[in-house]
Amino acid sequence: MVVPGFIALVKFSTLSSICSEVDAPGAYFPTICLLGKRCITTARLWRRNGLWEHVHTVLRERVRLKMGREAQPSAGIIDSQSVKTIGLRGPRGYDAGKKIKGRKRHLLVDTQGFVLKAKVHSADIMDRDGVMLFVDGAATQFPRLRHVWLDAGYNGKGKGKDWIETQLGWTAKIVQHPPKPRSIWLPKGVEPDWEKIAAHLPPPGFHVLPRRWVIERTFSWLGQNRRLSKDYEQLCESEEAWIYVAMTRLMAKRLVAA
Repeated sequence: MVVPGFIALVKFSTLSSICSEVDAPGAYFPTICLLGKRCITTARLWRRNGLWEHVHTVLRERVRLKMGREAQPSAGIIDSQSVKTIGLRGPRGYDAGKKIKGRKRHLLVDTQGFVLKAKVHSADIMDRDGVMLFVDGAATQFPRLRHVWLDAGYNGKGKGKDWIETQLGWTAKIVQHPPKPRSIWLPKGVEPDWEKIAAHLPPPGFHVLPRRWVIERTFSWLGQNRRLSKDYEQLCESEEAWIYVAMTRLMAKRLVAA
């Protein structure tokens, strides 16, 4: 099925990429985009009626089918990214853990890194609370989804991992580094056996955590778009729309290359 307005979307995305790479974000459309205010009006209209997300969903399913997978995923990864905002009105907060004043981009992605659902909210909302804002209803939207991977920020009684398992019926696994013992107790006068001690310690150096790297790569994909280098939007819904636009552009390129 051809999505209505898809040709206009391709032209609009091309003009958007030109604006993003050449012009400053503050003058995003007016100076470069040939359609001027019409681009802004169209983008706002498509955000309100959900066309950005719909086109993104159609392309994601086609890309997954091209890769030999089911259109609907059976597993996903959830994580958030705190980003700074500019001096516009709108919700914002302070993430004490990352020491960033701004907003959080909360994503649910499949095992290939393609966005399934995006939610932008104030950065002062903790991950285990923020996940309830956008995953609610995902069980209906993604009927095959049964398992998700999370990080340690989603621990909490009745929240995060527990809430997902009880309310959505999914299985959830916390992926984190193995704990490092701060000290080892030995009786007085006993020489430590360093070989046995080293066998119980995690290996030194950097190690990629299973599944977690997938969503970190997705954040990297988004960061390559100048419009998403910071949160330039007044509304959180506008930022969510640009996330879908960025992923739509990426998946369209993959379909063309295939």
